[in-house]
Amino acid sequence: MHVLAHECRLFLVALQFLTRVPLRFSTWQDEWLQASARHFAGVGLLVGGFAAGVLWAAAHFYGALLAVLLSLVATLWLTGAFHEDGLADTFDGLGGSADRERALAIMKDSRLGTYGTVALVAVLALKASALYALAVRDLLAALALLPLAHAVSRAATVAVLALLPYAGDAEHAKAKPLAQRADGLALFVTAGWVVIAFGAAAPFVPADALLAAALAVPVATGLMARWLRRRLGGFTGDTLGATQQLVELAMLLAALAAMTS
Repeated sequence: MHVLAHECRLFLVALQFLTRVPLRFSTWQDEWLQASARHFAGVGLLVGGFAAGVLWAAAHFYGALLAVLLSLVATLWLTGAFHEDGLADTFDGLGGSADRERALAIMKDSRLGTYGTVALVAVLALKASALYALAVRDLLAALALLPLAHAVSRAATVAVLALLPYAGDAEHAKAKPLAQRADGLALFVTAGWVVIAFGAAAPFVPADALLAAALAVPVATGLMARWLRRRLGGFTGDTLGATQQLVELAMLLAALAAMTS
């Protein structure tokens, strides 16, 4: 019972960290944030479920395009554009030819540059376009893919936490407890969330689309990890946000390609 209560608390810590949901804790331990990473995919299920709910409701009153845009905006509101901010900062730092130290300095700058703007607009436009195409072909599949993509893309960030060391100054990291590598327990629990996400989506998504989305995850995650290792020697909080966004996009595009082939 104590273990279950602790895991529920860690889930709420992850929910507070990744979304705007206002939560208060009577006590706090810094190590909870690092441990909560194993429930990032579970929070993704909730975020994706919220997006799917908005898409379903809006589709009854508006056309597919406006419903998709409202769903996307709802997700941005719920998460406070947390991952999108990381995406923009990552591409501002790594989009050019800056060396490691300069790239890390650029990523700490809160101002939005050209590379970050282009990356942010491109990814949002591609996600909206892919989701629109999916919704037009099979609304039920699109609704099921949203929680799946949100959950598994957040699981991908835990994989990066396990594969790479922290690239910045751990002592001055904005989320210092996360500036550490994920352990075996984090990977095990994350894998459990991934299984739940795929199991929930399987009855509603064509098998070939589900397989394509699954195959896109290790490819996109592996490419991202390789890029970060080469350019930075590891990950930062911003690059975890970028990983989530790019893996989510890769899953939607892969599923769409399978459904249109």
